[in-house]
Amino acid sequence: MKTSLILGTALALIASAGMAEQITVMSWGGTYSQSQVEAYQKPFTTETGITVVSVDSDNPAIPIKAQVEAGNVTVDVVDIEYADAIRLCDEGLLEEIDPAILPRAPDGTPATDDFLPQGLSDCAVGSIVFSTVYAYDRTRFPDSPPRTIADFFDTGKFPGKRGLKKAPKALLEMALMGDGVPADQVYDLLSTAEGVDRAFAKLDTIKKDVVWWETGAQAPQLLADGEVVLSTAYNGRIFNAAVSEGRPFDMVWDGQVYEYNLFAIPKGAPNKDAALEYIAFATGTQRLADQAKWISYGPARKSSAPLVGLYQDGKTEMAPNMPTNPDNMKNALASSYDFWVDHESELTERFNAWLSAS
Repeated sequence: MKTSLILGTALALIASAGMAEQITVMSWGGTYSQSQVEAYQKPFTTETGITVVSVDSDNPAIPIKAQVEAGNVTVDVVDIEYADAIRLCDEGLLEEIDPAILPRAPDGTPATDDFLPQGLSDCAVGSIVFSTVYAYDRTRFPDSPPRTIADFFDTGKFPGKRGLKKAPKALLEMALMGDGVPADQVYDLLSTAEGVDRAFAKLDTIKKDVVWWETGAQAPQLLADGEVVLSTAYNGRIFNAAVSEGRPFDMVWDGQVYEYNLFAIPKGAPNKDAALEYIAFATGTQRLADQAKWISYGPARKSSAPLVGLYQDGKTEMAPNMPTNPDNMKNALASSYDFWVDHESELTERFNAWLSAS
């Protein structure tokens, strides 16, 4: 009896140790998740022996919130947008992360000084800067292609269907910029009833020509299938379609709305220590630069930018394809977390009512 008890305890400890050598990371799927596998997960496993299981979601913040509230957390690390990182942290659904665990920059600069603005929060660590841009099939406009955010709304000069994400965030900002509002004035105007009315009035001008998309993979597919001639999209998705798949797509950076994605740990994650080890590894200077070999999202650390090199094809320079490249930032807008915290509920309600109206 005693021998059986000892043996059973030993087996349980072995099983527990074995389980601790694996973590689950939830991200957004597609090319983005694959870039994380190549840049972070494979080298992390090689260095630590901890295997990484990838799971995907259209928006990881939603299932993570449900898991924590149900007390059934199966994910150790989650990749989420900045606004969701702040909100979930405030709701007590994420573990706090001490920035002291994060590696310094190669020159010794502390991580707290090396990350870009919004790159760190109490419960999350930034990895990439991505942007919502619009793209087009250049075979449709061989002589005079669209160049500005205003062109996206010009159905006379550029006739055809438009692809838009079915959500107000980024869309309302782009509508105002398309109506001539400078990027640095967008949120002041959008905070007023007149500004909101102006944004929806601009959307009215293309409403009958819109094909809506909901996941990142759908936008380039709409262009590829010829269902739309112009589409808003995540810049990395369009880059991958153009460079990896040979699609004749070009991006328009004018009027881009850029945001951050960050790594966080759900409250009650089964392998918290290994999750912290993964985040510290993945958000080091070289690792963030390495991800740019696989996708055109800018690294969230200042020290990573000079290390960004060629795409995996060995010939495409990645720096000019980053949202944060100076040439791409001339009329760019940083998505405002504060604005959307204050106005998301009312603007989503207004957006849904606008969608359902004839």
